[in-house]
Amino acid sequence: MKNKISLLILFLLMILPTNTGAGMEGYELVSQNNKENITLYGKKMDGLFRGFKIAFKGAIYTRTFWNSETSPTYAPQIFYTDINEDQKKELIITLTTGHGTGLLWEEVHVFDTLDNRLNVSEVIVDHPLAIIYKNVKTKLSNEEAEIHIGDKVYKVDITPFEIKPENLFNDIGFGSIIDYEVMNNILMVRVSGQITPAMFIGDVIITYEFHDQMYQAKTISFITDIAKNPFYGPVKHEAIFN
Repeated sequence: MKNKISLLILFLLMILPTNTGAGMEGYELVSQNNKENITLYGKKMDGLFRGFKIAFKGAIYTRTFWNSETSPTYAPQIFYTDINEDQKKELIITLTTGHGTGLLWEEVHVFDTLDNRLNVSEVIVDHPLAIIYKNVKTKLSNEEAEIHIGDKVYKVDITPFEIKPENLFNDIGFGSIIDYEVMNNILMVRVSGQITPAMFIGDVIITYEFHDQMYQAKTISFITDIAKNPFYGPVKHEAIFN
């Protein structure tokens, strides 16, 4: 019985809002959106920020199992905008859980909001790797990388790179770079395609839409040209957003 009561108390502490300023001892400011009065706090432990608290519009919400990098360069991003066209703003938070040479791992958390309160139940966002494995077919040879998305075929000539056969993967790999953004009120993710431990050939760009009570892929594209990639600058690429 005591164990059940303890678990219930822990669960309530994780999800229920408390007054700002309460229970903040040992927490550091991690990221904030001053315009919208939203701040993230975390405890620095074992080289990461862990056990986050979200200060949202005067209340504190606890997310015990979140973690993120401590480097200011990779601080969490906070977005507060309508990404599902319901005329109400959603809170979107991205966390960087790992980074390095040729490595960037982010995760995203989306909350509905109402009257300056959070719906503490997160809205599910379909994982980009699951989307890719279901919708993207690839082929890799010593001469060419081939990506099939629906009825579109993208081909990349890799002969100019003069890659040694022993360094070439058996197929195009995804997962080393997972990078979320919100642009034009659209939740998006960039997943880079990799053919050797050190070489990327382009990015799968996924835009999300709200469907069946979760965020699912609306469009999937493959881009090799940085000038056409919205993640590398203020690019308006209509094929991505429509």
